[in-house]
This record gives sequence, structure tokens and C-alpha cells, in this order.
Amino acid sequence: MGRLNGKVAIVTGSGRGLGRAFAISMAKEGASVVVNDVDESANAVVKEIKDAGGKAVAVVAPVGSKETADKLVQTAVKEFGKLDVLVNNAGITKDAMVHKMTEQNFDDVIRVHLRGTFMNTQSAFIYMKENKVKGRIINITSAAGIYGNIGQANYSAAKSGIIGLTKANSKEFARFGICVNAVAPAAMTAMFAAIPQQQKDMMAANAAVSSTTGKLGEPEDVAPTIVFLASDESYFVTGQIIGAMGSIGSF
Repeated sequence: MGRLNGKVAIVTGSGRGLGRAFAISMAKEGASVVVNDVDESANAVVKEIKDAGGKAVAVVAPVGSKETADKLVQTAVKEFGKLDVLVNNAGITKDAMVHKMTEQNFDDVIRVHLRGTFMNTQSAFIYMKENKVKGRIINITSAAGIYGNIGQANYSAAKSGIIGLTKANSKEFARFGICVNAVAPAAMTAMFAAIPQQQKDMMAANAAVSSTTGKLGEPEDVAPTIVFLASDESYFVTGQIIGAMGSIGSF
């Protein structure tokens, strides 16, 4: 406990699933958290954190715009005095085979995942640079961004773009003492539930024999990796793509 004492973090898409687990775990470790999502689930997580004795505030808004990015940073500074950590977790899926995918479905996924990660990072970096904060930026990618996934050309492209963004930003920000890393998780979430049943069965069978847990992971299994990357202990780790999959996948 206390690995993030005094830290202030933004976690996007943290009203449910992985983001919720990240926000709650970081709060338990002492961080003050800006919880972001598109609906009232953000307020529910804030209540959960406060009821447990932590500090949190909600920003209900979709990521992808400069307005939301600036609001997230401004809220962190206004409510808690500073910003140390940004976790770009917000995401959506709108799956379809390429010949059936609409322009809107492609653009929507790119906007939330890739543009959202860029805009939030830009606003956070400007604050960190101007205030000499040796911050941490953690992006959530996916094995789909490395290997691709059938029916997920938009999602795969967005997650691959996040990997490129992570590597470029890690080089740009290093001289300011800001670490930028990406995590590729595998866990049971609503987004995972959208995967075809045949693929889920195959992953479950693989996890039973090859995963460190003997099962498909839960969001709470991924959260410790995020806590480490958000902490001062991760000062020597940047530009990395880290799998938190329990050996379900590797790259």
C-alpha cells in the first residue's frame, strides 16, 4: 500500500472494466484519481473510491477532442493541485468485416482510441513539461494492434497506431524525465464479451494450460502492472509494450 502516495492520476474509460480496476487500484495505493467515462458509471466509481477512503473526482465526457483533454488536465490540477499520471484506457469496438465496415464505424473507433490517446497525451505533456513534472503516461494497446484481428480492422489499426505513438512519444519526452509505455492486457470485460464465442473458447482452453493463473484474467489481474508503471519505481522503463496476459498471448 502507498506506492502512489501523493500522485494525481487521470484514468480514461474508468467507469467499468479495466479502467475501473486501474482507478480503484491506484486509489488504494494512495493516488488521487480523475475518473473519466461517457456516462454516470464514472460517478459510481468515484463514490466507490471515496467510500473506501480514497480521493477521486469524475469527468463525464467522451475522449477524442481537445476540449475533453484539456478538461481532464484542468480538473486534476483544480481538484488535486497537479498531474503526475495519465492512463489512456478509453476504448470502443464497432466490429465488422472490411467490406461491411462503414466509414463512421472506422472513424469512431480511431477517434476514441488513437485520437483520444493523442489529444490526452498532448494536454498532459504540455502541463508536465511546463511544470517540470517527471510524469508517467500509460497507453492501453492490444495484441490486435500487433497481430491484427479478423473483423476488427478499425480496432487493430487504432491499437497499432497507439504502439507507434507510444514509441515516438517516449523518445520525445525522455529528456523531460517523462516515461511513456503501453500495456496490452487480456481480461474478462464487456469488450472481451463481444469476441466470437469460438475464439473465446479457444482462448479459455489455451489459458487453462498456459496461463499463469490457469484461467482467463480479470481486470484486477492487470491493474498491478499499471500501478508499477505509474510509480516512481518505473523511472528506468520507457518506450515499452508490455503484455499483461498471463501467457495467453506473447509478442
